[in-house]
Amino acid sequence: MTGNALVHALAVGVVVGVLGRLVLPGRAAAPVWLTVAVGLGAALLGTITARLVGVDVAAPSVLRLVVQVSFAATAVVLAVATAARAPHPSERGGTRWRPAADPTSVPADQEGNPR
Repeated sequence: MTGNALVHALAVGVVVGVLGRLVLPGRAAAPVWLTVAVGLGAALLGTITARLVGVDVAAPSVLRLVVQVSFAATAVVLAVATAARAPHPSERGGTRWRPAADPTSVPADQEGNPR
C-alpha cells in the first residue's frame, strides 16, 4: 500500500467516523473515539480489499473511494447500532439500590402474629 492510499484511507475513515457519530447524537450514542477508530480500520480494510481485487490503489480512483466509504460506513453503522450506552438509573425510572428494611419493625410468623 502506498503512502497516498494510506492517507486517503485515514481521511475517509475519520470523516465517515465523525459523520457516523452524528447519526445518533445524544447520551445513548456510541462515543466519538469508537466511531472514528472503526471508520479508520474499515477504510484501511477497504483499501486492502480493493488492492486484492485488482484496483490500482497507487493512483486516486473513484472505485477505491467507493470501496473505502462502503466498508467504513457499514462498520460505523454497525458500531453505532450495537454500542449504545446503558441508560442512567434515573432515566430508567427506578433506583439502583433498594432501601433497607425498617429496623424497628418486628418480624411476624407465618400467621402474621408478631414474634
